[in-house]
Formats: sequence, C-alpha cells, structure tokens
Amino acid sequence: MRRNAGLFVAISLLSGFGSSAMTLVAGIWILDLTGSTGLAALAGLCVYAPVLAGPLLGGLLDRAPRRPLVIAVNLLLAASLLALLAVRGPGQTWLIFAVSCAYGVSYVLIDAGETALLPSALSPTELGDVNGWRSSAQEGMKLVAPLVGAGLYAWHDGHAVVVLSAAMPVLVATLYAAVRLHRTPPDQPAPRRNGLRTGLSVLFGQRATRVPVTLAAVSIAMSGFTTAAIYAVVTTELRLPTTFLGVLASAQGAGSIVGGLIVGRLLARRGPVAVGVAGTVLFALGLLARCLPWWPVTIAGALVAGVGLPWTLVAAVTAVQTHTPSALLGRVSATANTAMFGPLVVAIPLGGAAVHLGARPPLVAAVVICLTAVVVTHPRPQSLRSARRMADRDPATR
Repeated sequence: MRRNAGLFVAISLLSGFGSSAMTLVAGIWILDLTGSTGLAALAGLCVYAPVLAGPLLGGLLDRAPRRPLVIAVNLLLAASLLALLAVRGPGQTWLIFAVSCAYGVSYVLIDAGETALLPSALSPTELGDVNGWRSSAQEGMKLVAPLVGAGLYAWHDGHAVVVLSAAMPVLVATLYAAVRLHRTPPDQPAPRRNGLRTGLSVLFGQRATRVPVTLAAVSIAMSGFTTAAIYAVVTTELRLPTTFLGVLASAQGAGSIVGGLIVGRLLARRGPVAVGVAGTVLFALGLLARCLPWWPVTIAGALVAGVGLPWTLVAAVTAVQTHTPSALLGRVSATANTAMFGPLVVAIPLGGAAVHLGARPPLVAAVVICLTAVVVTHPRPQSLRSARRMADRDPATR
C-alpha cells in the first residue's frame, strides 16, 4: 500500500508540474504571437471548458479498462503537446488553442480516472491521507512550475517548455503502469438506468456525497468570484504594488500545502462532511480577513483560505471514492468535477462585473454565500436529533 501511495503522490507531482508550466506559457506565447490579451486569456478557458462535459467523458471510464485508458490518454497528451513544435508564428496560433483543449479533455479523463483507480490501489483508511498528499503536491507544483516554465520560455521560447511538458505525461503513464491494483473495493448496488442522470443521481442522491460536493462547489466558485476583488483590494484599497499579489499567492499556496498534509487525519476522525464544513468556514474567514485594511491581516487571510479550500476539495473527492459503486465511479467522479469546477466559468466573469461596486462587497457576498451553504447543507445537531426521533416514531421506518 505504501508503494502505491508513493506512486500516486509522484504522479501528482509530475502531472501538476507539466500542466502548471504549460498553462502559463500557453497564454504568454499567444500574447507574444498576437499581441492580444483577450486571445491569451482564451487559452485558459480552453483548458477549463471541457470540465463541463465531465459526465459524458467520465462515462468512458466505466465502459473501458480504467488504467489502460488513463495510460493511453497520457501518451496521446504527450503526442499532442509535441505538435506545438510546429508553431513558428501567428499563423500557427490555432495549434496552441487546439492543444489547450486537448489538455482540458485529458485533465477531465485523467483526474476522474485517478479518482476511480485509487480505491482499487489503497485501503479505505488510506484514501484521505493520500488525497491530502496529492493536493499538497499539486499546490507545491503551482508555486514552482510557473517559475520554471517562464524561465525556460525566456531562455529558449515555447519549444523548450513543450519538450519538458511532453515528457511529464510519458513519465506519468509509466508510473500508472507500475501501480498494483491488488484489491477490489466492496461494491454497492448500482442504479439500473444509464446516461447523464446516473452520475447526478448517485452524486446528489445521498447526503454523504451531496454535502461535501456542494460545499466544495460553492467554495471553489467563490474563489473565482473574488479574484478580481482581491486584485482591487491590493491595488486600490491597500495601495500596494501588483507584485504583492505574488506574496498572497505564495501565502495561499503555503496554506494549501499545510492543509493537504493534515486533512487525512481529520477525515479519519471526523469524516468528509465535517471536514467539508470546516474547510468552507475557514475559506470564508480567510475572505473576511482580506476585507480589513491592513496588509499583514490580508496575508494571514490568504494563508487561512489556502488551508480551507483544499479541505473542501479533498473531502468531496474522498466522499465520492468511498460512497460510489465501483462500476459507476468513473462517471460519478467526472460529474463531481463538473459540479465543483464548472461554476467557475460563470463565477469569474460575474466577479469581474461585481468589483465595479467596490473591492469589499464581492468579498462580503462570497462570505455570506459560503456560510449560507454551510447552514443549509449541515443542519444543527438539534435538528438532526428531532429528525431521528421522528424517524423512530414512524412505523414505516421500523
């Protein structure tokens, strides 16, 4: 088991490094070729837009052997990245967009595939720890990979980054092949109907997955909604240089690394629902701290938010892995990713519009939305006790 855990963490390190470096450089490359900031921003949209097709793409993982499919997707991703070696001028910009879309599709398949493979490679007690370690590895790469990618681009344009990024999926495919799938998780009765509704019915039909996924979706959406507001707080309210945003990003990244390392123990003791609630509350407190007109508190808020946000994500992923029939784990995992990350497509532009009301109103609104989600999805203990007493008195439940 420890061998498999190490392999999955290494997979997260390599894949996180390659994707973070290439995603940044794709935008810079387009900007240099076309001079258009709008086109450069579209590269990022191409990467994240395929998550909306998660339920459809995830169905492939339930119809084919998962490990061979994930290995094949990684190798195809490497081949598509090498196509960028043909980019020589503005006329080949379309290739960067095409490969960005391929990256997005592969991200949906690989992420859902890995989520589905983990229960077959690890014991249930290890899932929380390994999911947390994977989260820390990915956040750590977000701090390192953009610097390496930008440095390589400055040294020898985008082709050097392409070669490095293309090597990562090949190494990842090799590690997937080395994973020992020596156990089959206990299955649960699977719904008989097929199609898009299956993933949604399994995901939201039980409280054990519905609550953590909903809280993660709300928190992640609010992280996108408040991006423009945080920029405005730094530049307008605190009157600090834009480089201070890098300090906040580093603080949040450090919080995410620490949060990922400890979330496994919390999941083992409290369960995904409680950890999802705690993560959402911490994230809301981090946003609230950024409303205060003092830069040390703003940094502390970024650190706290960095701890809370991965807790919501890891809690949701672990809940899906432990409460989903194995035959449906591919599509349910992909549906969960769509539910959690899809709202960003709407939340980011809404946040850009809301910041015209001022820097702090969007932050306060996000705090209210997060805490409301906690209250709505997590009833008070007194309410739970009342519900249980009513169930005990109902003859139909006996």
